[in-house]
Amino acid sequence: MGLVLAIVSAICYGSASVFQAMAARRAPAGGEEVDAKSLVKVVAQWRYILGLGLDGLGFVFQFIALRSVPIFLVQAALAASLAVTAVIAIPLLKLRLGAVQWGAVGGVCVGLALLGVSAGRENADQPSWSFRIGVTIAVPVLALIGLAALKLKEPVRAASLGLVGGLFFGIVALAARSISDVEWTKWFTGPELYTLVVAGGLAFVFYTIGLQRASVTTVTAGLVIGETVLPSVVGVIALGDTTRRGFIPVAVVGFALAIASSLMLAKYGSLEEPDEPDEPAAPATGPGTAELQAD
Repeated sequence: MGLVLAIVSAICYGSASVFQAMAARRAPAGGEEVDAKSLVKVVAQWRYILGLGLDGLGFVFQFIALRSVPIFLVQAALAASLAVTAVIAIPLLKLRLGAVQWGAVGGVCVGLALLGVSAGRENADQPSWSFRIGVTIAVPVLALIGLAALKLKEPVRAASLGLVGGLFFGIVALAARSISDVEWTKWFTGPELYTLVVAGGLAFVFYTIGLQRASVTTVTAGLVIGETVLPSVVGVIALGDTTRRGFIPVAVVGFALAIASSLMLAKYGSLEEPDEPDEPAAPATGPGTAELQAD
């Protein structure tokens, strides 16, 4: 059930990415520097608001999944949101997938199946106080790194902003995991809930800024790495997440296949809206391929 909920969460997140990308493309980027007004124009669009609603729903399912299965399984499932994004883009953005993209979608599915078979239950022990404080301290440190990334040149900046956004989402997962085993009456007495809210907000800010300056797949490539690899490693080392006995190789192969396939979608895809007569779309600056084009 935990895997099912994680996949439902990925469907919500993947659908949200399409709507948020559409909103970002319909607003001016505001030049090289971060423009608060242009950012507000993105967030104020109904497409972005719909995306936020789907993100919120996705987080609810993610939080419930984290109560029963390891972080590496949940985060790998969330990486599958790229596959969802690619498939949803077919009817919404009138795109078509080539053989490479369909192969990557299949790779994500196989990887998640292997993870589902191999994953054990989450460790029921509550994380230590030092771990919980460390996750909180990581928020301002990562915010400073994100501000420094804004000074980089493209396409490194876009990928870096996606990575920072992904790491913030990873902090959200770690904070959610820290409070998932506590009675809800105690949620407001520790730092985890507040860390979760702040990290989630900053993740959206950096991700949205990145979307304005490069293709959604360029930014999302960094996002996938940030939200999966580091929190999964932390879950195994610091939180005691394990696989079923003797299934470690299966879990490793499944995790690697799911992430590699997701990154393949990010590398080869280019989710660009068809130009509209009265509202030309901003040109993408990120890498793309002819295998995924507007009809």
